[in-house]
Amino acid sequence: MAIISSKKQPQEPNKEPKQRREVAKAPPKENLLQPEAAVDEGKQEESIRPQRFADYIGQKDLKDVLDIAIKAAKSRGEVLDHLLLYGPPGLGKTTMAMILASEMGVNCKITSAPALERPRDIVGLLVNLKPGDVLFIDEIHRLSRMSEEILYPAMEDYRLDITIGKGSSTKTRSLPLSKFTLVGATTRAGALSSPLRDRFGLIQKLRFYEVDELSKIVLRSAQLLQTNITEDGAAEVARRSRGTPRIANRLLKRVRDYAEVKSFKEVNEQVAAEALQLFQVDPCGLDWTDRRMLSVIIEQFNGGPVGLETIAAATGEDTQTIEEVYEPYLMQIGYLSRTTRGRVATPTAYKHLGFKPPNEQLSLLP
Repeated sequence: MAIISSKKQPQEPNKEPKQRREVAKAPPKENLLQPEAAVDEGKQEESIRPQRFADYIGQKDLKDVLDIAIKAAKSRGEVLDHLLLYGPPGLGKTTMAMILASEMGVNCKITSAPALERPRDIVGLLVNLKPGDVLFIDEIHRLSRMSEEILYPAMEDYRLDITIGKGSSTKTRSLPLSKFTLVGATTRAGALSSPLRDRFGLIQKLRFYEVDELSKIVLRSAQLLQTNITEDGAAEVARRSRGTPRIANRLLKRVRDYAEVKSFKEVNEQVAAEALQLFQVDPCGLDWTDRRMLSVIIEQFNGGPVGLETIAAATGEDTQTIEEVYEPYLMQIGYLSRTTRGRVATPTAYKHLGFKPPNEQLSLLP
């Protein structure tokens, strides 16, 4: 029998665990202009999500299409057709699915494709659905091939095909499912396989928001957050939000914190501008990394063209982050061009950063 002594033995001091604990306590750097939701933002977003179409601001064309589909389904006593929503992150795809369920008077079950790794995961969801329920799958383009095969008969015939046994004793049984509505959301519609995409009855795109729409969203969110903000203050936040409601709400919370700490009674245009300047978000919605990337292209490479890997090495960012996070918005507002030879800074980018454009580009300035 092994005997364990209770007497403490002297040990060499080890500073590594303490150092690790200190590193773990360091707060992560917050990227205010990241369109994806952070892990700890779920509950905060739930509190300001609209619950009805009447409260949903923007996306008028999409709302008109879905309103007709909902009324038609209700009049016939049928479930809503399967819907695929695609577009950049942060534009309200999850919110739209929850509103659809609310308008139809049914439950909404939310999951994401990476969480459905094994076939039994998606089988369990489908079996437990009640008649008319909405099943929302985020990032649906990341579904495994096996999970897609299970969805095909479920979407078309509301049945689940199960294989029992092995070898010569293999049998296939079909289990009936309750009629449901699948709402898929993706940022990459082209990444979906054709058989899956063709089974959606409605395919709709969410567009970026205009400044006036974002201003209304900021005013509504400020009311729910009990923050006193003026219309010009909301417009200032909206102008720096990259056309994305999630970013607008995130900037609003940071502006609210600034106003509370500085003891401002209300958030006006000046207070909002001061707060966002503190967080290094300029009037065009560019952050420090955006400006650094453009400055490197202009100062070190004469405006380009310059390769993606070269930009990554010069800025210290990885190529995937530059290509998926920073480039899309810079190209959208016309500050960056992508050519076969590399990236090129436009005359508008020169003007915004205070550089003198090359002579061949002077004629292109607005």
